[in-house]
Amino acid sequence: MSGIGTGYDLSTTTFSPDGRVFQVEYCAKAVENSGSALGVRCKDGVVLAVEKIVQSKMLVHGSLRRCHIVDTHATLSVAGLSADGRVIVDRARDEAASYRTSYNTPIPGHVLAERLAAFVHMYSLYWPVRPFGCAVMLGVYGESEKADDENEKDTPQLYVIEPSGMVYRYRAFALGKGKQAGKTELEKLNFETLTCREAVGALAKVIVVNCREDGKDKLWELEMSWVCEESKGKAMMVPRELVNEAFDAAKRAQQDDDEDDDDDDDDAMDQDDA
Repeated sequence: MSGIGTGYDLSTTTFSPDGRVFQVEYCAKAVENSGSALGVRCKDGVVLAVEKIVQSKMLVHGSLRRCHIVDTHATLSVAGLSADGRVIVDRARDEAASYRTSYNTPIPGHVLAERLAAFVHMYSLYWPVRPFGCAVMLGVYGESEKADDENEKDTPQLYVIEPSGMVYRYRAFALGKGKQAGKTELEKLNFETLTCREAVGALAKVIVVNCREDGKDKLWELEMSWVCEESKGKAMMVPRELVNEAFDAAKRAQQDDDEDDDDDDDDAMDQDDA
């Protein structure tokens, strides 16, 4: 057992001497190696954006989605292993359908988030199975009875469910390779005044300009979903023309930044020569 995790990473039921579950940590690493995924809770809804790496030029546009519609009022994005994410998506749809059948009303956001978290956590408790190699962001438009603030009950909700089964509620969050850069940029946004239409452009710019430092030559698509007042409270993919418009604006911003950097380098070289 010379390695750090040697012997203690063979099963999720085995703790290391310092109280770590290595298989869950390995799943978190799979999320970190994924394309960037961002989510923002705006004043009128929730927007999710994903940097989806395209494996082949022959891949049909829209295949291998990382943004999914769970229910009429809920959307979900995946960072990490897509196959694992589809299992969570199917579970979310089953939970939403079961709740609607039983109570004749859409499932509240905190109930769906907690049920998904419990489902994910279950896969870290038994040795015949492995944890999910992905994290998901859940955007819901509807009442949240579990909000601490009365003014927060009728606002949209953004939840993040980690491979360990932990669930958190955020105003904005970032996952994947560009997590740190994305979080830094998201913290600059004013969530009290930001609309979902404005967030589409903001998220596109963050992914294009800040989150794609490595592997810029790889083929990729910008995928977005939202649930907001503009969509009449219905979860759906952001219209393609709006995504393309935001993507083009982000590319122009990136080119402007690159030109400014080149000008600064030229000025520095001129000063050195002088």
